[in-house]
Amino acid sequence: MEYSPSESRSTSKRKVIAVVGGGLVGALNACYFAKRGFGVELFESREDIRQAKIVRGRSINLALSHRGRQALKHVGMEEKIISKGIPMHARMIHSLNGKQSPIPYGKKGQYILSVDRANLNKELLTAAEEYPNTKLNFGHKLQDWSIESGAMTFLRPDGTKEEIKADLIVGCDGAFSAIRKQFLRQSRFNYSQTYIPHGYMELTMPPKNGDFAMEPNFLHIWPRNTFMMIALPNLDKTFTCTLFMPFEEFEKITTGEQVLEFFQTCFPDSIPLLGEDALKRDYFRLPAQAMVSVKCSPYHMGTKCVIMGDAAHAVVPFYGQGMNAGFEDCLVFNEIMDQLNEDFNAVLPEYTRIRVPDDHAIADLAMYNYIEMRAHVNSKWFIFRKYLDNILHFLMPAKVIPLYTMVTFTRTRYHEAVQRWQWQNKVINRSLFLCGTISVVGGTFLLIRHLPQNHTLLVDQLWARVQVLKQF
Repeated sequence: MEYSPSESRSTSKRKVIAVVGGGLVGALNACYFAKRGFGVELFESREDIRQAKIVRGRSINLALSHRGRQALKHVGMEEKIISKGIPMHARMIHSLNGKQSPIPYGKKGQYILSVDRANLNKELLTAAEEYPNTKLNFGHKLQDWSIESGAMTFLRPDGTKEEIKADLIVGCDGAFSAIRKQFLRQSRFNYSQTYIPHGYMELTMPPKNGDFAMEPNFLHIWPRNTFMMIALPNLDKTFTCTLFMPFEEFEKITTGEQVLEFFQTCFPDSIPLLGEDALKRDYFRLPAQAMVSVKCSPYHMGTKCVIMGDAAHAVVPFYGQGMNAGFEDCLVFNEIMDQLNEDFNAVLPEYTRIRVPDDHAIADLAMYNYIEMRAHVNSKWFIFRKYLDNILHFLMPAKVIPLYTMVTFTRTRYHEAVQRWQWQNKVINRSLFLCGTISVVGGTFLLIRHLPQNHTLLVDQLWARVQVLKQF
């Protein structure tokens, strides 16, 4: 490891941190707390995915960007993870007629990385385990915990119970968090969840002649207004294709022939790449999966518990920021710990104050971006504005920054990025309207000015000719 627990503060070594959830955010959090010298106990209800023959759970490919990379960098994991990722420099739009059109994500050299969820999770668990002050506990299902004392009860795989008392409980146990259920019993805790009417289904595009079937350094999108398909590259030269569509549309397709007919109508260029037999088989392998967006506040209860990642702010996957936002949670909490000298009484409320508006903003942006990906990318106005924003950003990099650039390639706070985007949009749209108005007025003035003096006679002559033509 690049960082050693010996670098940490001796005053914190007495404290025990219980991280509940061994997914991406939980494993990274274990690294952060272990690096600071706390005694870390990580509890995961599932078996160790490094030993599992079948990895259960979500498998949508992940897009790693600047925020996530900065969080990984702080615990010495960035280079190891990006070495196993595939750069994607642009969206590649697939039209119905088979035409492919790239839309760059940002300036030359800017890209996001396609990474494998399971491999990333395994790497982070291994990194956490390398700290001698960390213990990983798998097959431990949380039964109950106390906000007042920090006491927790877990059910082991053999049916016995284990109790532990922690100085801080960190809930990283996903969108259906067991930790958050206790929050719901408290007064003045705000919570909402929204299932979108669309589901997702994954298909695999195999290699072609030992290589990628499509250009690998793009996020491929088939936008069809009310639904879409995307494809992200994998290291084994396959693509993971994900079809996002209203559940009612999924339910209309019940036979292999209907699958082929649907793809022939909507994604004809993908059929030779996916394979007809594989398509008919894989489509019915699993039912379409639901997607939920979760918002809540505050993120802490008392001085004993805080929630992060999907437990605090599950988002739909359309901005590629779910993991990045969760990783940034770890980094922001760590920065606040530095500022407030690890005083949990001060750190937890400050974390809630800082993080809630940002996570709510990215949840809303993720919803908006689904409309952009499946519909707006087909619009000439959208493409014009993308290029215009990039040109203005090149000419005035400090004044005009595209929303996607702020979200994906900087650590600008999410809610501030939204506010700046709205202001920029207002200024640019008004400027375009003003330019258009001036052009129309100027063109009309020039036309009138250069009309012949006997223009009334000319108009009368034209009208007479039209009347003659009507007789035929």
